[in-house]
Amino acid sequence: GVALVGLPLAIGALGFTGAGIAAGSIAAKMMSAAAIANGGGVAAGSVVAVLQSIGAAGFSLGAKIGLTSVLGSAGAASG
Repeated sequence: GVALVGLPLAIGALGFTGAGIAAGSIAAKMMSAAAIANGGGVAAGSVVAVLQSIGAAGFSLGAKIGLTSVLGSAGAASG
């Protein structure tokens, strides 16, 4: 539960916001590096693309379920 609230906040703090990628942020640097590595574009499905989608639209129900499953399993394994 905490991760589902904290993760979007952390993504926003990196610069992936609802209004797009914030200038001068870590997100902007990540996007620049990804674009340079891919010949000018950001590859669909890449970490930058996924974080940008989450920052712009928030988590979908599928993402929440997936994160809950992954984080729950990780918590159980570490506990």
